[in-house]
Amino acid sequence: MRKAVYPGSFDPVTFGHLDIIERSARMCDHLIIGVLNNYSKTPLFSVEERVNMLKSLTSNFANVEVKSFGGLMIDFVRANQADAVVRGLRAVTDFEYELQIAQTNRVIAPEVDTVFLTTNLKYSYLSSSIVKEIASYGGEINAFVPEEIAERVRKKIEDRTK
Repeated sequence: MRKAVYPGSFDPVTFGHLDIIERSARMCDHLIIGVLNNYSKTPLFSVEERVNMLKSLTSNFANVEVKSFGGLMIDFVRANQADAVVRGLRAVTDFEYELQIAQTNRVIAPEVDTVFLTTNLKYSYLSSSIVKEIASYGGEINAFVPEEIAERVRKKIEDRTK
């Protein structure tokens, strides 16, 4: 692959996301992490915060770029002249949803392929939603996210409950 996009909300970025980023970066010349600004959801972190966190965590990868986008992911992929979309799969339920999206995108943009990477088994249960829920009850999240992200999650939740 010459250029690929790994889209997601990354709210917050987890070790599972970072695993997919690292593996994808080895597979392509240029990887763009597309941080979705989903106007229908209320994320814990602003899109700017998520972009900055990802930039910090991926600064050691020369071929990785982080950008935000809104609207259709396939429009973002085309605007960035990418050849492929990278998606991580944790379970069968992920596959069913992701397959529908990939097939729809293939109709809209036949020149763009979707590459599915199965998640590392040690992250197969992990999601940003689970991390936020555990943190909201004061649980320990350091096994799921880097320390700098864990601190930011705890602070953001603390600020919201004041």
